[in-house]
Amino acid sequence: MNEQMQNSQTEEKGPSEKAGETAAVRKKRRWSIPLLILEVFVLFIAIGVLYVITTTTKEIERTDIDTENIVINEEVVETKVEREEVQELKGYRNIALFGVDARDGDLGKGTRSDTIIIASINQDTHEIKLVSVYRDTYLNLGNDSYNKCNGAYAKGGPEQAITMLNMNLDLDITDYVTIGFSGLIEAIDALGGIEMEITEAEINHLNNYQLCMAEEMGVDYIPVTETGVQTLNGMQATAYCRIRYTKGDDFRRAQRQRDVLGAMMIKAQDASLATLKDVVTAVLPSVNTSLNVNEIISVLSSVAEYNVVASEGFPFERERTNATIGSKGDCIIPLTLEENVELLHELLYNGERYTPSKQVTLLSEEIAEQTEEYTN
Repeated sequence: MNEQMQNSQTEEKGPSEKAGETAAVRKKRRWSIPLLILEVFVLFIAIGVLYVITTTTKEIERTDIDTENIVINEEVVETKVEREEVQELKGYRNIALFGVDARDGDLGKGTRSDTIIIASINQDTHEIKLVSVYRDTYLNLGNDSYNKCNGAYAKGGPEQAITMLNMNLDLDITDYVTIGFSGLIEAIDALGGIEMEITEAEINHLNNYQLCMAEEMGVDYIPVTETGVQTLNGMQATAYCRIRYTKGDDFRRAQRQRDVLGAMMIKAQDASLATLKDVVTAVLPSVNTSLNVNEIISVLSSVAEYNVVASEGFPFERERTNATIGSKGDCIIPLTLEENVELLHELLYNGERYTPSKQVTLLSEEIAEQTEEYTN
């Protein structure tokens, strides 16, 4: 899910803007997943529930996150309370999915998140919307510095990465799942592979990534030799997720990740209980989450009813551009962060008109000022 990307460690300081924020966040626990794909999240929740229900020998590992380090914009907190009082937007829940290339098994601070996905779940209709936040997007990292957004996880782990999403996108995320790519390989193999369509342009890159991973892990791999729809094993599907050197570059790569998650969810919905237990057993060592067992069980009971109804990337295609920002390298620039946040909320909440908070307006202006000389 990750490519070895040259990300600069240099950061540019911006004005302090946390005065309009609050650290009021509910305390939860953490869970970690492979390639950071929304459907993977739902898949593992479902699997985890089955596992807990049918097995008492092993408990899903979770870790408390420091909610004092998570920021939610003040206006977002106030608006949420007001809407819940009149039953508006009730039942929605957003969860952050982080995919990291952690070969040493370390899923916390110090590792860049190569995949960032917002899984928006309507708990009433069981509809899921997946939004990839492109890892090279130029945003406030949640600490008054601006850089590629995948640097937030490396700087402060899941807490800072969640804060980065909340501050820039006016969200109220307090839960997350993180996973290394080895967990994705094992999960897909346990499912018996997934069906994907491979194009001629993808074959060489897919096999090159397989070769690199196989050498690093000390295992063999099976090259993909044909185009068209076929069953990919865990190594092949994970390599497929990492491809970025075709038409569409990193935007297409993020779409591949969401497609793989969708294929996994479909396969899991048709899988036997024994197969789901095998998947959970294979993945648990590579997963951390802020969700507790009861929350997982509540989703598992109706996992077959969940459907992914939208898959998008942020910033949106018509509201972004690319530019090389000094030593920070090639970045994806929101033409205006405000407009992108409006579109995001309309997507997540079924066309509901949205006015970004003052905090987002300030960040939008700062991003425009810092990138102006590179985009004109």
